[in-house]
Amino acid sequence: MATRKNTNDDPLAPLTLAVGQEDLLLDRAVRQVVAAARAADPDTDVRDLAPEQLQPGTLAELTSPSLFAERKVVVVRNAQDLSADTIKDVKAYLDAPVEEITLVLLHAGGAKGKGLLDAARKAGAREVACPKTTKPAERLTFVRSEFRALGRSATPEACQALVDSIGSDLRELASAVSQLVADVEGTIDEAVVGRYYTGRAEASSFTVADRAVEGRAAEALEALRWSLSTGVAPVLITSALAQGVRAIGKLSSARGGRPADLARELGMPPWKIDRVRQQMRGWTPDGVAIALRAVAEADAGVKGGGDDPEYALEKAVVTVARAARLRR
Repeated sequence: MATRKNTNDDPLAPLTLAVGQEDLLLDRAVRQVVAAARAADPDTDVRDLAPEQLQPGTLAELTSPSLFAERKVVVVRNAQDLSADTIKDVKAYLDAPVEEITLVLLHAGGAKGKGLLDAARKAGAREVACPKTTKPAERLTFVRSEFRALGRSATPEACQALVDSIGSDLRELASAVSQLVADVEGTIDEAVVGRYYTGRAEASSFTVADRAVEGRAAEALEALRWSLSTGVAPVLITSALAQGVRAIGKLSSARGGRPADLARELGMPPWKIDRVRQQMRGWTPDGVAIALRAVAEADAGVKGGGDDPEYALEKAVVTVARAARLRR
């Protein structure tokens, strides 16, 4: 979720600066300010403007004194795209903000329009960070924070299953969390996520990998066929298989210890240490080597080295599942 970067946490501060490229977080930053303003004055006037709507002189008109002394929120989106003359107007306003008016600047960050960004910070803006989530771990943190914000608990496995099922769209993830919280009582676990998002979960490359490394060949093949039928790229499946087998190899060769200690050593979250420990029970060093070779061959096959990518994946899945049972 969006994070504060300024000790001034008052949404009604004269200036709020939302920096980043994650649309959901930017919209939430705006909604928080508007909600606070309307709580203070239900008749608050909200102006939400794109850069082309804020021409030189427009800000002066919007912030001119009113006979009715009404509260106003002026939102400027993509502030980095404002014209040079308009940026001068905004900087001049920052030197003498008007009482009862809250200016919200949404800025992508980066070099473009950096002068305005620096001026807003120098003016003591309340800053909200809205970074684009590009890593799976960041999306997982987002899902956990969504459950916490709604006052509900979800198991680490449930949060991971939701990310695997929904993907990278934060709006969809937030919507899924809201739906689960509204419909389900008690702690939300992996089984609940599976019931709600079974079609999407089955299409996940990680579901294929999990079933394969657990030695459940039939279920892995079923998940694989569903994945391919719903458009999951074969290369994502071989990548997930490789990650699953490597995780088992890394954990099997690591010294024993607490999940938190192993997590730091191996670069895995603690909940994954527990899951991999359960998955690795039938594995041997020879099994890991066999599985890695099979996955490498499948990866070459789906990247143009073979005539039938689907067959290459099926062969790899079966080989991995068998390798998972060498010790059993």
